[in-house]
Amino acid sequence: MKTGRSAFRMLRREQLMDELREDSYREPAKMPEPARCPKCGATYLKGRWTWAQAPADAYPHKCPACQRIEDKFPAGYVTLKGPFLAEHRAEVLNLVKAREARAKEEHPLQRIVAVEAVSEGTLVTTTDAHLARGIAMAVHEAFKGTLDIKYSKKENLLRATWSR
Repeated sequence: MKTGRSAFRMLRREQLMDELREDSYREPAKMPEPARCPKCGATYLKGRWTWAQAPADAYPHKCPACQRIEDKFPAGYVTLKGPFLAEHRAEVLNLVKAREARAKEEHPLQRIVAVEAVSEGTLVTTTDAHLARGIAMAVHEAFKGTLDIKYSKKENLLRATWSR
């Protein structure tokens, strides 16, 4: 067994590899490059999805975000509820959409799947757990209230509940 810093690096590398393997929407092998999503226009270059212009001969391949949206299989759930939400719904949802727009500029795979009215308030579903966390934190920072975040590494799923 290695000790010290090298053991930490090795353990962290193994954890990262496990995380990558557990997301069923990640490609199991390297995709041909360049690729372009026929639905949203995102381009796969140098191992990542970007908004760069794809060459005319780019391989057509649906990006993981479009696939999640089509499958209705979100990676993040943000439940917004409480009397404050009922009175300020438009303002809160404007913040949610602005947070998505900012994230999506740099990360094409971070998108909102749906914004739905549910019995306890509003449910925002996302294609990425990081976006769900970012939305929940932005709402909490802007409007205070209470925030509960639960992440399941095994399911690669984040559930956040904000109320005020």
